[in-house]
Amino acid sequence: MCGIVGYIGKRDVAPLLLEGLQRLEYRGYDSAGIVVNSPKSSALKVVKAKGRVRELESRVPKRFAGTTGIAHTRWATHGAPSDINSHPHLDAENKVAVVHNGIVDNASELRAKLEADSVVFLSETDTEVLVHLIARSQADSLEEKVREALKVVEGTYGIAVMHADFPDRIVVARNGSPVVLGIGEKEMFVASDVAALVAHTRQIVTLDDGEMATLKADDFRTYTTSGTTTTATPETVEWEAASYDMGGHDTYMHKEISEQAEAVDRVLRGRIDDRFSTVHLGGLNLDPREARGIRRVKILGCGTSYHAGLIGAGLIEGMARIPADAEPASEFRYRNAVVDPDTLYIAVSQSGETYDVLAAVQELKRKGARVLGVVNVVGSAIAREADGGVYVHAGPEVCVVSTKCFTNTVVAFALLAVHLGRIRDLSVTDGKRIIEGLRKLPAQIQEILEGEEDIKKLAAEYAEAKSMMFIGRVRGYPVALEASLKLKEISYIHAEAYPASELKHGPLALIEPAMPTVAIVPDDDLLDKNRAALEEIKARSGRILAVAHREQEKADHTIVVPKNEDELDPILMGIPLQLLAYHTALALGRDIDKPRNLAKSVTVE
Repeated sequence: MCGIVGYIGKRDVAPLLLEGLQRLEYRGYDSAGIVVNSPKSSALKVVKAKGRVRELESRVPKRFAGTTGIAHTRWATHGAPSDINSHPHLDAENKVAVVHNGIVDNASELRAKLEADSVVFLSETDTEVLVHLIARSQADSLEEKVREALKVVEGTYGIAVMHADFPDRIVVARNGSPVVLGIGEKEMFVASDVAALVAHTRQIVTLDDGEMATLKADDFRTYTTSGTTTTATPETVEWEAASYDMGGHDTYMHKEISEQAEAVDRVLRGRIDDRFSTVHLGGLNLDPREARGIRRVKILGCGTSYHAGLIGAGLIEGMARIPADAEPASEFRYRNAVVDPDTLYIAVSQSGETYDVLAAVQELKRKGARVLGVVNVVGSAIAREADGGVYVHAGPEVCVVSTKCFTNTVVAFALLAVHLGRIRDLSVTDGKRIIEGLRKLPAQIQEILEGEEDIKKLAAEYAEAKSMMFIGRVRGYPVALEASLKLKEISYIHAEAYPASELKHGPLALIEPAMPTVAIVPDDDLLDKNRAALEEIKARSGRILAVAHREQEKADHTIVVPKNEDELDPILMGIPLQLLAYHTALALGRDIDKPRNLAKSVTVE
């Protein structure tokens, strides 16, 4: 959610930090701030602003020199968006500065104790507690001051700390919220996301929970919150700075939708084994004997990742004949679920840092479960915590709402289903059939994208709707869920998704001319059942937009998509509905890349 950027070296720090904040804008935020050391002063200099980074930039004075600094974009949790509540937070003497992602769960208790000891708070935030704890510490080093503060803090944090009395260093720490170090040539960076680093270095170190680091211009070291030294080996990030540019598109969402043919080709590349009509997934760390011992698959994700997991569960159950289901990770981790040693758990997250998913993984690991990760970001927390997994190779996804990563995640599940199926009950013939279908996907996706102008015209007709219904059966239902989510996320039109078979059990009461229905109607063994649902809606004067493999007589409009194998059709049927949501939001003048109240990487509960 929030964004952290820090730098220590010889360059003028303010422009670097502001650039880094701009690269983190996609994460969602409501205010921003920057603090730098001042070579001619014993105090730190700070500028903060409610609103966008450009507002902060306009407030930074021309004389704002310094070679060390930290900066932050805030997404409000404690206290409304305001200049005062913006990070960085400083103590009364402007000697200690802290930026913080996460939530201090016992902030109220700590605040009361500090106020009883005559500490004056300026903001409503939980983060300011950390500032005063560090400032009041009598420890000799900044590292020890931070450690003492963290000993009494409960909750999640990714923090960066500066102290005017220790101008040669930045101290950072992580517990549940990402912190990434960037290793440069006689300069060091820190950020909450590699997006802020790749313009300057591709050598990174990702901290683990309970780990801290000290950054100096020419060195860094890592250690635990208890002081034990840890070993950190830099990794090379595969994404380049250009991957985060718009590439001539008006929005990141449009760019990312348009990249899906190439992205799907990337997730397939090098993984298909034609000789045995199967798939190689080397990162699973799951041998055939172990795969045959799996009795159930449980997929955990949030939002779009959960919807991808629903499709994935259907693919695994259908091809591998293993009972499989998907559940929101945010619910699973609180319901004291029975953890079965014969169940394979799969954690799904674009960022690999989604807090609810990560917490579920950690609880499962504590109980001895085998957990695989399906993530996009190499080296992310879930990728490191899991026993193995599949990278979806979608490339950087900057828009808050997910498009290409959703598609690639579903394709990754199809690969996993073939892999497990060929070990178990999927025949050579069916394995070959699915693989041929997978190979067709990039060209079919491109064909759908070439029909964008027609979808844009349809969006203009439906943009005036106050509410919309999305329906689908079996494989089509998760597509309806995801399409409904996309529309509400970026257009702010109320939308609901239901299984088409459930219409008679309540939702049919909502059908009227002012309530359009988007129906997923694939050419499969449920075609007649889906057409019957269209009849029911039409009999009640409902407007229908069908997504189908051929024109639907009862629909007012039909978006025709290419036919693939029945199992893979959901991958294609979701893509025109991404474009429908996009052009509906565009027609309504929405801020598509940064929808209100939302953030890209949800690293708090």
